[in-house]
Amino acid sequence: MRAAAILLSLGLPLSAIAQSAPAPEVKAGDTWTYTSTSERGPSGWNQTHEQVTVLRATSSHIYFESKAAGSTQAPREVIAEADWSRERSVNGTGTVVNRPFAFPLSPGKTWNVEYSEQHPNRVFASQKWNSQYRVLGTETVEVPAGKFQAIKIESEGDWVAQLEPRQMVTQATQVEQGDTAMITHAQKIGPVQATGRTYKAFWYVPEVGRCAKSVEEYYGSNGVRNERYTTGLESFKKGGQ
Repeated sequence: MRAAAILLSLGLPLSAIAQSAPAPEVKAGDTWTYTSTSERGPSGWNQTHEQVTVLRATSSHIYFESKAAGSTQAPREVIAEADWSRERSVNGTGTVVNRPFAFPLSPGKTWNVEYSEQHPNRVFASQKWNSQYRVLGTETVEVPAGKFQAIKIESEGDWVAQLEPRQMVTQATQVEQGDTAMITHAQKIGPVQATGRTYKAFWYVPEVGRCAKSVEEYYGSNGVRNERYTTGLESFKKGGQ
């Protein structure tokens, strides 16, 4: 009933969610609190409570701060695209690396995010990412903040990397006529290619103006999941309320 009342007050009947959802009206003071869980490898696990508050919004960007809920430390101030896309410097150029929403959202809508990066870390000489997003439709999602009728967006992708050339050094002991000698052999290896896959899912709720839930998974060349990040909405407050 609460969701229906809010949607109707916004001029968005429940049936409209299944047809199309416009970009949200983001305002200063809008606040969301999430439970965020990170899983890395077989034993790296931690959970935090993150609070996101909008400082100001323009036609092209959202300026917000992020901090651990209840923390007295200074928050991080972050800038995002107007559709909450994540952007960072890639090869010296600002590049969108994750676009969970492409408004208006309507069932069947698709879009891609693709980019290549030189020397993303000490292991890879280059890495190319390609992700395909698709709006699946509406789905009921239940999180600590309550139960919502959400628009589910799913993404599957892959990455290809060229490993940095490296040297393999082997040593052997050789004994001849009573004399012992250590023989060292250095061999240059590379380039070697590595591949992997990604899976992401986002549950967008119009009345919330952001995700109520999200999942992001990253898989290595052997098909084993290396990282998994999940969020669940704990509470939200629209500016002025």
